[in-house]
Amino acid sequence: MDAIQRNVAWKAIPVAAIVAGTVFLAMMMILNPIMYGIDSMFILRYFGSIGMGSDVLVESTTTAMVVGVLVHYLLSLVFTLVISIVVHRWGMIVGIVGGGLLGLAIYAINFYTMTFFFEWMFAIQSVLLVITHIVFGAVAGGVYEALDTYDEPIGGEVVA
Repeated sequence: MDAIQRNVAWKAIPVAAIVAGTVFLAMMMILNPIMYGIDSMFILRYFGSIGMGSDVLVESTTTAMVVGVLVHYLLSLVFTLVISIVVHRWGMIVGIVGGGLLGLAIYAINFYTMTFFFEWMFAIQSVLLVITHIVFGAVAGGVYEALDTYDEPIGGEVVA
């Protein structure tokens, strides 16, 4: 545990979380109306329902949207932390591919446990959601590895 605390690029995790979370949200908000004819803000109401209950799914309120954004980025931070710890020091390719696989695992964990606690979540399960989770993981892992300086030589010199 001490090695993780010393070697993980902690400053890279929030940046990777914001970038990956924004890509996820943008994909959902753009592709949901195109593929399923659903209101683009619907996904934010679903995230808001985690904190406020299923009643917010019926009507679109500013509070539900704000809570939805906060819940989404909080979850993005937690999931990026997990992805970063797993892909740390493996390089860019493993960061992207491993992150994508972890994104798929996060989808499975999220929606097969979340539906136990939040029954209404089953309604948003779709191919698009699987794809966006994979892309989220790949972006989180890739951005983290791009910002991770652990493998760079100290002082810019190659040590033999």
